[in-house]
Order: sequence, then structure tokens, then C-alpha cells
Amino acid sequence: MPTNADYQVLSVYNPYGCNATDIISMYRRPLPTANLPFLSAVMFDGRESSPVTGTNKIVYNNYPTSLLSDLAHQSLDATVGHAQGDGTRPTPEEQQKIVDFETKLFTAQIRDRLAGNLYDDGAKGGPTALSTQPFFITVNSSVHFLVPAFEQPGGLVTPGDGQFTSNIFNLYNKWAQVSDGDRNAARNSISRGERLFNTLQIPISEVAGINDDVAAGGLVTGGIPTLQGTCGTCHDTPNVGNHSFPTPLNIGTGDPSPTNPSVNLGGLDVSYLPEITVCKKDASTGAPTNNCKTTTDLGQALIDGRFDHVGKIKGPILRGLAGRPPYFHNGSAATLMDVVNFYDTRFNLHLSDEDKHDLSAFLRTL
Repeated sequence: MPTNADYQVLSVYNPYGCNATDIISMYRRPLPTANLPFLSAVMFDGRESSPVTGTNKIVYNNYPTSLLSDLAHQSLDATVGHAQGDGTRPTPEEQQKIVDFETKLFTAQIRDRLAGNLYDDGAKGGPTALSTQPFFITVNSSVHFLVPAFEQPGGLVTPGDGQFTSNIFNLYNKWAQVSDGDRNAARNSISRGERLFNTLQIPISEVAGINDDVAAGGLVTGGIPTLQGTCGTCHDTPNVGNHSFPTPLNIGTGDPSPTNPSVNLGGLDVSYLPEITVCKKDASTGAPTNNCKTTTDLGQALIDGRFDHVGKIKGPILRGLAGRPPYFHNGSAATLMDVVNFYDTRFNLHLSDEDKHDLSAFLRTL
């Protein structure tokens, strides 16, 4: 636990017996070691991109230098800590070799069982096209769109142009109108799913980091009760799908029960995860107040000690989804259809069965 945390861990119930309140045990899926040049923060909670850990927040003016130095620091932590090494530290030259290797790895689905090759007939699937995708920190940032003063320069293609488009993916628009047949029916479905991803209207509510504070950094307080957005509001990097600026959010995938009983958070089963109850401290006395939260993952709050960051984590890069179930940071969704069903329930989208099938078909091709 951070010594300067403005909250206190009141209790921990952990089905594996790790019930300490001063050392927190959490359970997360590993992130891919590919497509790393598109990262806006390293690790789910951004711990390798934070001054708290002696690393650098990745912003427009210091990218890619900050990313490369953060990855080098991660290679050190992974070797000495995570891999439980014998204490021998990788030399700076060895760290550089690791970073050089991993930043050249690009992965994406290259073939679909029904639709065939994902780069045929004008489609742009697969890792080759992905490896040449333009990127800079804040590219097409939706938060920039909401709060223009927060994360300059923003822009879609040219830094600073102030543009935002919800048309995040344009991989399969050439498949929108093709003739009949099983393969073409599958391609039609994928194209419809891509269009849904880009255009589906989502009333975003009860999302910490958006509805409580639009800027997710304290510049705009109060937030808005409901933001009319799309999938690209949070997954704004073109043809990649992560957030192009380090904006940690809590959409409820780690909540054991709704904080607001009127909100259905999607019905994910997280009963196998620990339940951690934390309460904000009184600023003058340091005693816990009645302002409490129960979560299965403290998220960014375990790094910076801020109560308002409890449960907030970054969204991962969406490319290569088919090869890495289960989904969400805690593995609470076994399939991509479970992911779609979560969003459908969480935001009351009332998707048809065809819409759900099309969305999952599209996500499977990333």
C-alpha cells in the first residue's frame, strides 16, 4: 500500500487466503508484448509510466522517448521482481536489446475461418498494415474532443488539427457490399460489426473517469451524468483501439456489485476474485470516513494512493483479441460474445442478436 494513500483498506475477503490489508493481492490477465509502439501507458494501472515509480508519464512532447525508457524500466522490474531473478540486473545494453526486440513485434488476426484472408479484396487486416499505422500520443483523442484544453495537441492525422472521428476502424469497409455465399455472408457480417463499432450510440454513465470528471485529471470537476458516445470514445486510436492518451477508467468490470442498485453492471461473474473495501480518510484526522468502495482491483489507486482512482485502469489494445481470451483485465468474460453482452447490458444498448453476432465477428478479426 502507498504510505501516502488518502484512503484506508478496511477489509479484504480473498478466496485464496491473501487477506492482508497492507499488502494487496490482485489477479490480472497478462498484457501482450506486441504492438507496443501504440501504448500510452505501460501496465494496466500505468505503474511503469508514473513519476511515483520513477518512470515517465507518456505525453505528446516526450513520445517515443518516454515509452522506450518506461519499457526498459519494465524489463528491469520484470527480471528482478516478477521473474524472481537471483538479483542480477540486466545491463543497460541488455535492456535496450529487449526494448528493440519487443517494439518490433506486431500481431493481428490474419485469417478468419469463415471470411478467409483478412487482407483480401480490399480489406486491411493482419499485422503488415498494422505495423505501418500512423500514431502519436493524443491521436484522435476523444477526451481532447470533450475538453479541448486538456491534452493538446490532439488531432486525427495532423497534430493540433483538433479533429475527432468515431470511425476508428476502416479495415473492412470494402466488404460492405459483396455478393451472396457463405464466405461473403461472413464478410458482410464483419463489415457490419465494424460499422457498429464506429457508429453505435452509447449513453455512457456511471463510468469513473468520464462521468465523475470529464478530464480524468482534475481540470474539469463534476463531470456529466450521461455522455452520448460511441465505442471510439474510449477506444480512439485509429485501427488499434486503445486510448491514445493515458486516461484510466472504471467501467465496472471489477465491481462485485453495483454502487448504484439501479445500474446493471453487466452481470460479470467475479466471485473468484478478492473483495477489497476501502474508505477515504478524513483530511484532518486521517480516520476512515463513510465514503467507501468495494472492488476486486484497486487499479491506479494502488500506485498513486488516490481514492478517486480506485478501480481505474487503462483499456488495452484491441488488436489480436481472438488469440487471448478470457477478456477484460481480470478475465471475467470468457468469450468475445460475453464482452458484447456485458456492454449491451451495462449501457442498456438493446442490441439485436444479429448486432451482437456482427460485433463479435468483427472483434474476432482484429
